[in-house]
Amino acid sequence: MRDTAGGPRVLLRRLRELMAEALEPQARLDRIVREIAQNMVAEVCSLYVLRADSVLELYATEGLNPGAVHLAQLRLGQGLVGTIAASARPLNLSDAQKHPAFAYLPETGEEVYHSFLGVPVLRAGRTLGVLVVQNRTMRHYRDDELEALETVAMVIAEMIATGDLARLTRPGIELDLSRPVSLTGLPFNDGVGLGHVVLHEPRIVVTALFNEDSDQELVRLETALDSLRLSIDDMLSRREVAFEGEHRAVLEAYRMFANDKGWVRRLQEAVNNGLTAEAAVEKVQSDMRARMMHMTDPYLRERMSDFDDLANRLLRQLMGRGPEALAEILPKDAIVVARSMGAAELLDYPRQKLRGLVLEEGAPTSHIVIVARAIGLPTVGQVKGVVSMSENGDAIIVDGEDGQVHLRPQGDVEAAYAEKVRFRARRQKHYQELRDRPAQTKDGAAIDLMMNAGLAVDLPQLSQSGAAGIGLFRTELQFMVAAAFPRVEAQERLYREVLDAADGKPVTFRTIDIGGDKVLPYFKGAQQEENPALGWRAIRLTLDRPGLLRTQIRALLKAAGGRELRLMLPMVTEVNEVRQAREIIDREVRHLSRFAHHLPTRLKLGAMVEVPALLWQLDELMQAVDFVSVGSNDLFQFVTATDRGNTRISERFDPLSVPFLRLLRQIVRAGDAASTSVTLCGELAGRPISAMALLGIGYRSISMAPAAIGPVKAMLCDLPLAELTGLMDEALANHSSSTDIRALLRQFAETHDIPL
Repeated sequence: MRDTAGGPRVLLRRLRELMAEALEPQARLDRIVREIAQNMVAEVCSLYVLRADSVLELYATEGLNPGAVHLAQLRLGQGLVGTIAASARPLNLSDAQKHPAFAYLPETGEEVYHSFLGVPVLRAGRTLGVLVVQNRTMRHYRDDELEALETVAMVIAEMIATGDLARLTRPGIELDLSRPVSLTGLPFNDGVGLGHVVLHEPRIVVTALFNEDSDQELVRLETALDSLRLSIDDMLSRREVAFEGEHRAVLEAYRMFANDKGWVRRLQEAVNNGLTAEAAVEKVQSDMRARMMHMTDPYLRERMSDFDDLANRLLRQLMGRGPEALAEILPKDAIVVARSMGAAELLDYPRQKLRGLVLEEGAPTSHIVIVARAIGLPTVGQVKGVVSMSENGDAIIVDGEDGQVHLRPQGDVEAAYAEKVRFRARRQKHYQELRDRPAQTKDGAAIDLMMNAGLAVDLPQLSQSGAAGIGLFRTELQFMVAAAFPRVEAQERLYREVLDAADGKPVTFRTIDIGGDKVLPYFKGAQQEENPALGWRAIRLTLDRPGLLRTQIRALLKAAGGRELRLMLPMVTEVNEVRQAREIIDREVRHLSRFAHHLPTRLKLGAMVEVPALLWQLDELMQAVDFVSVGSNDLFQFVTATDRGNTRISERFDPLSVPFLRLLRQIVRAGDAASTSVTLCGELAGRPISAMALLGIGYRSISMAPAAIGPVKAMLCDLPLAELTGLMDEALANHSSSTDIRALLRQFAETHDIPL
């Protein structure tokens, strides 16, 4: 582009020089608006900045009354400037006063100006202010002038974001970027965390905004685009995604966006206007996000995250950073904020510095949530917009009880939560005092309170929680956090470590439960399925791929040498599957015996009841196994035809309903009749009110997250079980299935002073 007097390259060069000068913030802003006015041959250039109280304040002007600076104000949505801020869209008008949104501010003296061009000051799609030029003559500003003004607005956005303008704010008034924000999501794991934001994939801060050589920057941009396209093609060529399905469709959309000529042209135009390749990507990304936020088509609106991800990938390509780059230096009270994460990525963070996790996506059964729950991290998910609203280092509060997230909280909110944390600490101290107390009800019934686990990081909590043992050890988590199938030696080492940590307490190992939503990226045999929860997973997969099961069984048998081994089979649909699995186990026992390996003193085989088909085979099942575990999460999902990951319906049905509790009672009674022990190991066991319901219908062994054992034990120690059993029998015998069991249990707890 030629360096004409009014060219955007000249303007950007002058702005770069201004940014390098040692100027006070107000003087810098005054010079910036003067340069813009001169370059664009405009009689007026004004900057309005959005405050935390949703007011746009005039921060600098060339051409209007200088006395109006910091006095002239417009509400969000008021006037042309307020309309631009609210819509995040530019306005280009030849006669501004005829626009229905025009509002006259007498203190500015702008009534003589007709033509008007205003653009939003955007960062990550978020409006921070409005930049305006005006002229007396009626004219329509050219596209290159609009582009130049948008480019300058991006530079000003960085000034606001880095806090350069903070000194210009009046006492008691804050800019919108530092405004307290409260967001609501879904509570995924209990607890309260106070700390500071660590963005999992931090928005890359572009410091080099202006280029020295446009041609060289265009080459860099094209090289990075080629690398980006190759990486997407590589993902699409892998066997595990080389088929139809949602995963494939997302990657195909990425490829389409990466090759979109309009997107590439806008990037090239921004570089030609004087920006570096990185700054061009950031500008186009911010513009596109602002435009898409106002689209009514829900599909297109959902594609915003695809565009964001694509642009961030391109930025990392340009800046030579791999996707694995995490925060190297964490605050001591880090709260990780992410759109989504893999299970292994969370474990890369130093556990001692983590205080919470906030996700824009996720579901209660997501891999990342399972791991967060295992390490006791307060977690809130489905918090829309939290990534773009957050900056690294922002103060943040995560409430895993209520699903609340408070960004940059006000002092009174922070004080209230600090007290809540202290209260929880006092309550935890009470739970610790109960740790060594027998888990007995008020009328003397003994209850086995077991804990769920799946990783080595869980093991210290066995003694800390006072659990009677590990009722469910999810062996697949070791596979999910690995880059390749763990070798038999690695599996054996983990299983031995678990048994050593249990120190004689019972441990129930569930055989590998992969497939469905538990996808292993290195497992080439899995295929995308339309309904993975009902597909090729768990025992179905391992019976079809017996090598997987044999390797795991061999590792378990060797690790349990001289001790009892409890094995549990997931997602059993027919009793015959138990028999097939037993044959594989017996074969491995014979194989190890031939080589004189030290074998377990006793082997107990169990099955999970989570597929409704087993409800009509209970008598046969109880004879075929040594114990049974009820997987209430999947069982409830299948019985009610409710996808737990679907936020529209996940809360529609209550597991503490008469029909489902009748079903659970049927299982435990079948176990009692056959003298086969029955444990329930699902979300129901982990909350005092639902655990109370389980005890009332006959369960004497329940398994839960370690953090839940204290509250559940506190409940049962004050529980008159015989009286509750009578109440539950009466409620479930009632011919009306609409009885409010939760209200009944709360009333019972209140009457008997039982903590819930």
